[in-house]
Amino acid sequence: MHFRNRLEAGRRLSERLEHLRGQDVVVLGLPRGGVPVAAVIADALDAPLDVCLVRKLGVPHQPELGMGAIAEDGLRVINQEVLRGSGVGEADLARVEERERHVLLERAARYRETPPVPVAGRTALVVDDGVATGSTARAACRITRARGAARIVLAVPVAPREFARRLGGDADELVCLDTPWDFAAVGQFYADFSQVGDDEVTACLRRAASRGRHGHLPAGARSA
Repeated sequence: MHFRNRLEAGRRLSERLEHLRGQDVVVLGLPRGGVPVAAVIADALDAPLDVCLVRKLGVPHQPELGMGAIAEDGLRVINQEVLRGSGVGEADLARVEERERHVLLERAARYRETPPVPVAGRTALVVDDGVATGSTARAACRITRARGAARIVLAVPVAPREFARRLGGDADELVCLDTPWDFAAVGQFYADFSQVGDDEVTACLRRAASRGRHGHLPAGARSA
């Protein structure tokens, strides 16, 4: 399955996510590429949109292997099994966390114009434009669960065939349109996989904010 662009991917995912309509759902887009996809889904489900600002803490000598994750509000989750197995000490962990927190705070400064949408007790729909290793998406799911989400749904247009097994219990439900055998990179399944800029992310979030926290436009804001 191929997609013209992220907007088409979002529309196709929306069709598979109709069972969430009417539920207490928050749509969380992973920056940067996941946010335009998430914006289409939030519009389709009439649900609030937010950006999911997390950073994976990668093992120093194997950065794609996540030993934990951090969130913008200081929340941290650590995978003790990976930490022990990789032999990473507290000093190395602290250095990785300091570096990733710097990146996280920079992104928060660029994207945050309103407080985060609360997820506690709600269904959190985490969205990306595709996953390769899936380590960042898994980190986002773990952080979102630690914030008190009642249910985690991960939605992506495309992923490697073995990703569902790797995801394990990090999400309660995986919605993925295609898991091809010939997967090499997310971009191979898009005709247009142009880099998403900060301005586009901010525009998506501003448009969602104009609709109000529950996804409805304020009175008088609808165009004729």
